[in-house]
Amino acid sequence: MSSVEKVCEFLKDCKTYYLATVDGDQPHVRPFGTAHIFEGKLYIQTGKVKEVSKQIGKNPKVEICACKDGEWLRVSGTLVNDDRLEAKQSMLDAYPELGEMYKAEDDNTQVLYFQDATAVFSSFVKEPEVIKMD
Repeated sequence: MSSVEKVCEFLKDCKTYYLATVDGDQPHVRPFGTAHIFEGKLYIQTGKVKEVSKQIGKNPKVEICACKDGEWLRVSGTLVNDDRLEAKQSMLDAYPELGEMYKAEDDNTQVLYFQDATAVFSSFVKEPEVIKMD
């Protein structure tokens, strides 16, 4: 299993993780649930009409945090928008329940991948595991 796959699997097992963005000098944190690998990169999905999309557009540096079974994961990096139809469709195929709200060819569906990211697995009982995701 690759390091990106390990991170994605943890996020999927958690079902919900929390994405932090900033708007000016104010941080914002909200729950997310999509994590997908496409072309070897970790992707998330949102809608372009949402405030989170606008915040990422202004400052693409984000951090996510997820917890399960006494272990937590933090991923920090830069999100890059991928407007390709095949990237959007791959995400929607992985999450068919999104099909009621999003379509690959609509102007709202947004998929983003992590670039220059660092993932850190931590717990109280072992040393942190640091993974670089380029």
